[in-house]
Amino acid sequence: MSDAQQIAHRYIAAWNETDADRRAALLGETWADDALYIDPMGRAAGRAEIGSMIGAVQQRFPGFRFTLIRPADGYGDHVRFAWSLGPVGAEAPIEGSDVVILDGGRIARVIGFLDKLPQAA
Repeated sequence: MSDAQQIAHRYIAAWNETDADRRAALLGETWADDALYIDPMGRAAGRAEIGSMIGAVQQRFPGFRFTLIRPADGYGDHVRFAWSLGPVGAEAPIEGSDVVILDGGRIARVIGFLDKLPQAA
């Protein structure tokens, strides 16, 4: 598995971890202390805020899981990957892509994009 793929898998694992303590441990293993996360829905600075943001997403979409939808790639300290968010065993209504910037092998910055959202009723 490539470094880019490993980083993407660890990233997705943190977003899928529902236990706050285990999620904090995952973030501590792979994210920089002062990591910054930005997407169209919000911004979080530091692992504690990022962990809280993940918890809020899980509360908003109970039972949904993140999944990588194609292999991650990257070069240097940059990794990009695409993901989906939806119920297990069903078509995911949400898709996005993220660009990660590493610092010393740890996730330092994430810029997230929402590529597919549910149609408003």
